[in-house]
Amino acid sequence: MLNELIDGLIGAVQQIDPVLRTLLAGLAILLETTLLIGLIVPGDTVLLVAATGVDGWGSWAGLVAAGIVGALIGESLGYAIGRWLGEPLQRSWLGRRIGAERWRQASALLAERGGVAVLVSRFLPVLHSLVPATAGIARMPYRRFIAWTAPACTIWALAYVSAGALATASYQQLGRHLHWAGYAFVAVIVVFALVVWLAKQHLARRFAPPDPPSAPPSAPAGDEDGAPSV
Repeated sequence: MLNELIDGLIGAVQQIDPVLRTLLAGLAILLETTLLIGLIVPGDTVLLVAATGVDGWGSWAGLVAAGIVGALIGESLGYAIGRWLGEPLQRSWLGRRIGAERWRQASALLAERGGVAVLVSRFLPVLHSLVPATAGIARMPYRRFIAWTAPACTIWALAYVSAGALATASYQQLGRHLHWAGYAFVAVIVVFALVVWLAKQHLARRFAPPDPPSAPPSAPAGDEDGAPSV
């Protein structure tokens, strides 16, 4: 039963023309890293599923390249939107839909960590869509921005494409001889998902933006110097 489900998934993905499949994956990643759309489009899942169609080094390299280029274009668009609109973006309809607290977290992380915030945000939920725009609002030089985000996009694409391709290759090799090959496929995906989840939890704690300063306690009613009236 499990083998049949996996065969159906891999077969459906591999039936798509390889060039079209790669282009669609790159487009999905571009949208995933674009402001607001990135909160809706599951780019991680799209890249992982597309990787099940990898059938050799050529298609692996093409999909990795599509993931990197799509992520770089999407993040560059987010940066350009932030640079063009500036702080009014946060007060616009789009900005209000995202939420003031999310904007505060992105701004605080960028102010405290600088370029490192751009790098790690690629692996953090929500912030990976907001930090590029926030970097544009903060007028971070584009060359500095792209220098930090390029390695992050590369690591991200390599990890997801390799995991999907490895799971598929393992299944196809074992499936010829073992009826439980589907469990090997699931095991690779589960282990990868667990490692990603643990890494994201660690990064979220390690690079958590500081809390806003709390308001000072109000002085008791009385004289102007704060002494209570008698």
